[in-house]
Formats: sequence, C-alpha cells, structure tokens
Amino acid sequence: MLVSPSGPTKPERVARGVALLTGWGLRVRLGPHAYARAGYFAGEDAVRAADLNAALADPRVRGVICTRGGYGAQRVVDAIDMAAVRRDPKVVVGFSDITAVQLALWRGARLATLHGPGAAWIDERTPALSAESLRAALMTTEPVVVKRDPAEQTAAVSVSGTARGTLLGGNLCLLTSSVGTVDMPDLTGAILLLEEVDEPPYKVDRMLTHLRRAGALRGLAGVAIGQFTNCADDWPVTVTDVLTDRLCDLGVPVLGGLPIGHGHGQVTVPVGTPATMDVAAGVLTVEPAVS
Repeated sequence: MLVSPSGPTKPERVARGVALLTGWGLRVRLGPHAYARAGYFAGEDAVRAADLNAALADPRVRGVICTRGGYGAQRVVDAIDMAAVRRDPKVVVGFSDITAVQLALWRGARLATLHGPGAAWIDERTPALSAESLRAALMTTEPVVVKRDPAEQTAAVSVSGTARGTLLGGNLCLLTSSVGTVDMPDLTGAILLLEEVDEPPYKVDRMLTHLRRAGALRGLAGVAIGQFTNCADDWPVTVTDVLTDRLCDLGVPVLGGLPIGHGHGQVTVPVGTPATMDVAAGVLTVEPAVS
C-alpha cells in the first residue's frame, strides 16, 4: 500500500512508481488519502495517521511504501498503532521526513525498515540503478552492499578502520529533531547513517553540534555518511569541512561518499539491522530487513 504520512504528492510521479512496482509483480493499492492536501501536509493529521495505521494493520498488505517525504511525519508518529505493528510486522520504505516514522517504528516495535526512494518516482534522480537497488532490498534476502562513490561530495570525509553494529539514523534534520523525544534511539554501539538536503553548512554544523552536546554521539561504533545534496551557501566553508570537523574526532571509523540520500542515483539500505563497515575498502554491508 502506498501512503503519504508527510507532504502532498504528485499523482503523475506516483503513477510512475506504481508502474515500476507492478512491473516487479507486486499488487499495488493506494491509501484512501494518498493524494490528499492540506497546506503543506498530505491531508490533516488524523487522515495521514489513519492511512498509515490501516496499511500497517491490514494482513493483506505486506509492504508499506511512502509516496514522499516533505514535512509532517512527526505530527502523526505518536498515533501509530504499535500493537498492530508488533502483531504483523511488514516492510516500510521511505526516507527524508519518513525518518521520523522509521525512528518511531524502531522504538515502538524494533521494526527494521528500508531507507529508500518513495513511490513518487523521479527517473531523472533515481535511474535504473536506484530502481534495482530498491527492488533487491524489498524483495530479496541478500545483504545490501553499498560502495563509496569517489564522485560524491562527502567521499573525502574519512576515518580509517572497521566497524560493526546496527545501522540507525537517516536524515540529519529529523534525527536532531528527535532529541528529547521517546523516538531518539540509543546509538551506543550503532553505525550512524546520516544524509541531508538543502541545508547550508552552518545549519549542518548546528545540528551535529546539538547531537554532540546532547550526548547522542557517545559510544558510536562508526558513522556512514550519505549524500548531502545542495548543502552550500556563500560562506567559504563546505559541508565536507563541517562533517570532517564535527565527526572525524569521535574516535570511530567514518565512511563518506555513500550514494544514500537525496542525490542522483540514491540506493536503498535497511535501517535497524546489523551492518559492517570497512573504510579502507569503502564498503558498507547491511543485513536485509526482509526474511
């Protein structure tokens, strides 16, 4: 089932996503209010929560794919029926603002999810490689292997070593916004995944400094850095400078340059499953979220 827990979506993009999914042999249903709109939300809070809960509770639905991110997920996560999730766990796909849903599902049901493209598909940003990555993560039980892309802006952010731990995190803004809530995960022993879009370097600095001051980054096993897309302004400081300054002194391995996030060629990775990271090889390997 396709649902819209955050911002409003475009039907023509969802139609492209439906065509992709049905081409894999999946039977796709739209949530009743998938195309709703209320300002910058995909419908009122109660409507978005109801669609999400309906998808999570329906025994015929084996996967829930969010149409897009945007804004609004944090306003509905407290209404998620965690008892239904625990009774009938199913794979949930999304990223960006959907990080809030994924953090809530991890806290409330220890549900592993997929950090990957939404169903409002954009071929220009998510080409065939992205589609195959989503298909494999969604429909096979093979580990997901992500390799550093030297062309990614964050590829220069690096601290040598290897790490093993549960991969947790996602969008930096949503993770930071979860500090002080029940959904902020304990990252002790975890590999922290971070990605972001449209945030200037000083705001990335502010968010990472907030996480540091809150003690959230103590005890990490490692940091996996995805795409920081359009994160620039007129100051002579790059987002790579900020990431290096705020993350490379934590005393743990750091692997940048992973094509995970809002950039071109985004790949899908499970979050909430065991992972290993080898900085020298430039490889993040994550256990599947489906069985």
